[in-house]
Amino acid sequence: MTSIPSELHTIEQDFAGQLSRAATSEELQQVKVAFLGKKGILTSFLKKLGSLPPEERPAAGEAVNSLRDLMEARLAEGKKAIEEAESAEEERRNRIDVTLPARGREWGGIHPVAQLTQDVVEILAGLGFSVALGPEIEDDFHNFEALNIPASHPARDMQDTFYFPDGKLLRTHTSPVQVRSMLKYGAPIRIVCPGKVYRRDSDPTHSPMFNQLEGLLVEKDISVADMKGCLEALMAAIFARPLKARYRASYFPFTEPSLELDIECVECSGKNPSCRICKGTGWLEVAGLGMVHPNVLRYGGIDPDVYNGFAWGIGLDRIAMLKYRLTDLRVLFEGNVPYLLSGRTLSC
Repeated sequence: MTSIPSELHTIEQDFAGQLSRAATSEELQQVKVAFLGKKGILTSFLKKLGSLPPEERPAAGEAVNSLRDLMEARLAEGKKAIEEAESAEEERRNRIDVTLPARGREWGGIHPVAQLTQDVVEILAGLGFSVALGPEIEDDFHNFEALNIPASHPARDMQDTFYFPDGKLLRTHTSPVQVRSMLKYGAPIRIVCPGKVYRRDSDPTHSPMFNQLEGLLVEKDISVADMKGCLEALMAAIFARPLKARYRASYFPFTEPSLELDIECVECSGKNPSCRICKGTGWLEVAGLGMVHPNVLRYGGIDPDVYNGFAWGIGLDRIAMLKYRLTDLRVLFEGNVPYLLSGRTLSC
């Protein structure tokens, strides 16, 4: 019994020395394991008490437990002091000087189609047009019937249109907005209808969802010459220069007569037989247009004997490809972050 206090005193001194040298949480944990772990010095000493005479064991056990309590208390104090020191050091390293000027951040560029839509709307606003919007989920009447597209028309084919079980559909063009606007506002009317449309198609130059913009003008004594002047002024403003134009006969159920507009190639102006844009033809198809069919006016609640007008539609994605010289339509839908951040034309 006489040697136990001396041994415990030696253990306590060794513990105090190692504890004073522990400067980090890891080193403190090593000290704890060395003295109080399963194979620690004090734990091993406690196991020796079983060899003592029975009358000496209580006093020896009490002395060992007192030392263990002392060690645990000092370890807790050391842990608190080290954590406070480490926290202060971390705060010092990551200190933010609020008096410094802001570092700033990069700003994203406007998406090409969004920018083009804004530009076209502003151009047409200068010609007296206002914006009209409508639902993307349409009914049969507004998407087909009121646009002079009977039930047997190929445009209703399931391969072209996304239908819902209840008979509703994703609009295949923005023309339903024209019908809704005529029914709401009557004539005269000048509107431009930008928006998303949906068709079953997908390849490098087509997407199942694309952006379209249609225009409608209904007044008295409107002629094909008015229509041509409006479209040619629009194209010249979009591409920032006058462009030669030609018109080809076409067919759309909602216009009569129906035409398609081609403009001279914006890349080569018809001077490069190997031009990748126009394939050497010198012309680019950009719009479908025509004088509004009398039946469409009637469905819109307008008397075709008093008013007439014209309508056109352009694919904004297609125009954006030409304006920004893109070769793959899909880049407009893929969320290319460097491209969107740059705000510049992406070569693809």
